[in-house]
Formats: sequence, structure tokens, C-alpha cells
Amino acid sequence: MLKRGQAILVAVSGGLDSKTLLHVLYALSARHRWKLIIAHFNHQLRGRSSNADEQLVRKTAMALKLPIVVGHANVRQFAQKSGLSIEMAARKLRHEFFVRAAKERGIRVVALAHHADDQIELFFLRILRGAGGEGLAGMKWHSPSPVNRKIALIRPLLDVTKDELRDFAQRNKIHFREDGTNARLNAPRNRIRNELLPLLRRKYQPALAKMVLRLMEIVGAEADLDGEAARQWLVSRRKIERAPRPVPLPAGRGEGGLRPGEGTVFKDLPVAVQRRVLQSQLVHLNLITDFELVEQLRESADRLVSIGPRLFVLRDATGRVILKSRSSAEFRLNELAVNLEGRAGEVVFDGMRIRWHLDTGRRFSLPGAQKAREFFDADKIGNEITLRHWRAGDRFQPIGFKSAAKLQDLFTNAKIPRARRHSLIVAETAGGEIFWVEGLRMAEHFKLTPWTKRRFIWRWHRCPNE
Repeated sequence: MLKRGQAILVAVSGGLDSKTLLHVLYALSARHRWKLIIAHFNHQLRGRSSNADEQLVRKTAMALKLPIVVGHANVRQFAQKSGLSIEMAARKLRHEFFVRAAKERGIRVVALAHHADDQIELFFLRILRGAGGEGLAGMKWHSPSPVNRKIALIRPLLDVTKDELRDFAQRNKIHFREDGTNARLNAPRNRIRNELLPLLRRKYQPALAKMVLRLMEIVGAEADLDGEAARQWLVSRRKIERAPRPVPLPAGRGEGGLRPGEGTVFKDLPVAVQRRVLQSQLVHLNLITDFELVEQLRESADRLVSIGPRLFVLRDATGRVILKSRSSAEFRLNELAVNLEGRAGEVVFDGMRIRWHLDTGRRFSLPGAQKAREFFDADKIGNEITLRHWRAGDRFQPIGFKSAAKLQDLFTNAKIPRARRHSLIVAETAGGEIFWVEGLRMAEHFKLTPWTKRRFIWRWHRCPNE
């Protein structure tokens, strides 16, 4: 993972894992002539405790006579503005800081202190989120940064357990700070760490770490095989596309004069490879992928799939994924873009008449349920929305729900007949977030609060003769 004389940015939080990693790298640095630079990111999530972590890392750098770079960010505020979870917001800001610090100092490698227990927690976290083989393979010893692929992330402790790290720290008198939030059960990862894994070890598999790590290695190898098959197929397809003219088909050769397998058409690829081919292209287009989107593209050629307001993707018969945008505000694929500028308006969409108007004021009382009328926070909705019908993969968080769920599951729970679901109208913001679904409660994120400044009043009724 490391070359002799290499400069290394070591991510140090002040906890057991990163302080142990720093100790090990420092002990080996003279022999290998490594140049260590400590990087600490203060997430400002735990007040004085966060500042105490920073002070410990600064004192450690001073004691070891190592250079240090420190970054700060209000993660909670960023999470609220960006709509991300605290964990995802922290990860994004942290990695951006590491890349920025590394680039400014001409460093190409960042050392992280992830260990075997982190891998196991990640495995179960991703199982519960429905990840595929690539996700279940977990973290790699060496991988590109998610922010900049030219910066490498290394994880030298990936096969070391937490207990081994703690024992090593005690024997070597490594001083570290405990993060008290790790014991709280409000985050999924913490519940997996503190509830699920102890239960599995105690009642089902004492050697859980060994078995899970072995399974991750097997799944990872198979995912790598699918990924390589998808990569080779994409390369061969590009060669065919660049060919100046059709190549004669000699006897015993595959389609287009290629060796068997090289000319395989998309529909004849194994399903796992089809999925990786599509996923790879979606990632290349900087699009967020999920199983529903990949399956919609895989199962039907030349079918437009909406991924946001006036933004679509399709898969053609050759397997190529194409990104399309529509700019005109008119009916498209049974959709309607609606501009909400002004104090009031009205529109008819697919047999439904919708009226809205805005109220401004300092405080609004929270209304009770009213038939065919809802109240939203106007500033959260924005000035442009899209009316359309339900599509497979749509997610929605009704008021009172702690997280979003698939609309399909909500329809099932509400006992809405399958034949009627596609006729129901949904409304989504310019950012692609659904705030209203016909027949369901309004969305949690768009409800009125004591801080609401503008109230968006929304009325509707069916008018089948229009």
C-alpha cells in the first residue's frame, strides 16, 4: 500500500482506532522514510467534546513533532441545508477536507483507520438497505477517494478487530478519547454495533467476525468478476461503434467477426452483468443508482425513465444508457411542469383541477385534516413543481413517518387497488422530492412549523369531463 519515502496524510480523530494507526505508522516511518502529516476534521457535533478531540490531536502532533492540518465545519447545519443525514453529511465534508489538504501539500495517499469491526457493521448496514454484491463486499484496502480519484485511500487496519486495537493501545500506553455518541442507539450503525451484533454472537455465531469477513471476500470476488465482465463488454461495444464498416463474419466467429463473447448483444448477457453494465454507465453520468432504476432500464429498451424534473434516462437496444432532458413546460409523458410564481394559480392535469394560493404571515396555526385541501411550507416547495403519475421506485415520507418508504408499499398498506395506483397523481419539487400524493397524507418535510413564513394552500377535485 505504501512506497518507501512516501508522504502520507494520516486521518486522526483522536479516538482509539486513528490514534493506534498513527502510532503504528510513526513507529515504522523512520525505517521506510515515510513523511507523515496529521489531518484532523472537527465536525462540531459534540460541542466541547469535539474541541477536546481537536486539542488532543494537536498535542499529539506537537509531541511527535509532526505537521498537522485541521479543518472545521458545522455538519448539522450542512445536513439540514443539503437534505442529507448527519452521517452522510459528515462523510462528505470530511472526505472533501482530506482531498483538499492532500492536494495542497502534493500528497497522493490518505491513511484511514477503518478496522474489521467497521467492515462487519457496514455489511449488516448494507444488507438492511438492500445493497448488491459490490456494496456487500465492503471497504477495500486500497481505493480511490469518492471526491477525487487521483487521491488514494488506504486502510492498513482492515483485518484487525476492535478488541485487538484496544489491547495494543493499552500495552503501548496510547492515550485516546472515547466518543460517547457511539453508545447512543439513535443511529442505525450504533444499533447494529450495540444490539444486533452482540445478539448474533451470543445466540447464533460466536465466530461472527470470521464468518462475515470470509463471506465479504467471496461476495467481493464475485462482484469484481461481474464488474470486469461488464467493463470488457463495454470496451468491446465501443470498438464496434468506432469500426468504420461492418467486419465480415468468418466461420466459427461470433457476431461482427469478434471472438465468441465479445459480440454478445446486451439482452444475451447474464443478468448480473447486465446490471453492472447499466450501473457503470449511470455512475459515469454522475447519476445516483438504485435497484429500481437499474431494473427499469434493464427490462425495457427505449423506455424513458424519469430521474428528476425534465430529466430522463433510457437504455437503447445496444445496451447504451442515454441521458435526456426536456426544457419546455408542457405535457410530456403525461407530466406537467407548473410555475408557482405569483400569489395564486390553477391548473388541470389528467382529470384533476388543482388550485393554490399563498399566505404570508409571522405565525400559522397548525390546521387539522381537511378533505381535498392541504397546507405546506411554501419556501420548502419552491417556485416550480411537476405533476405526474406514480412510477416504480418512487419514495415518499408521509407526515408522521420517520423515514421515506416506497410508494408501492404505502399503496399496499393503504389498500389502494393495484389497477388504480398508476392513475393517482403525485406532485414533486424541482429537486425531485415528492411532497403530495393523491389519496395519501402530505409529506413530513413540507409541513407547517412555527418557523414557516409563507403558507402554500393546495386544493384539488376530480373533474372527469374536462
